[in-house]
Amino acid sequence: MVCSTEAQREIAATLGVATTQVSPPTWVDHVYSCTYQYPNGSFVISVKELDNLQQTVAYYDALHAQLGERPGPLALGNGAFMATDGSVVVRKDFKVMRVDITQLPQQFGQPPQDRSDAALSVAATVMSCWTGA
Repeated sequence: MVCSTEAQREIAATLGVATTQVSPPTWVDHVYSCTYQYPNGSFVISVKELDNLQQTVAYYDALHAQLGERPGPLALGNGAFMATDGSVVVRKDFKVMRVDITQLPQQFGQPPQDRSDAALSVAATVMSCWTGA
């Protein structure tokens, strides 16, 4: 879903700017991902699929330890945090999504917003239509 035409439309509406290109999705080590390219930067959405809750929590916790966390809770999925670089990580069911915005300019979208707010908007948009396990 995160790389589909529907997702591209929803994300464009959320950010106020259309992507110039979305890379073909890849599937490597149970991670589905694609890059949303814009004239002035890009971001990557990836979703890691795991086999059970224990693996999912362990992977989520490892990302948390690796990326660090900005203060403040995020009410998304079964757990979420904003990394110190402004990226957003969300755990839902046996999947972990990461919206990596490190290649976007500090201000992004229309109207311009902090790139960490853009990451949060993208994550919330994806979560609003994420169904199933």
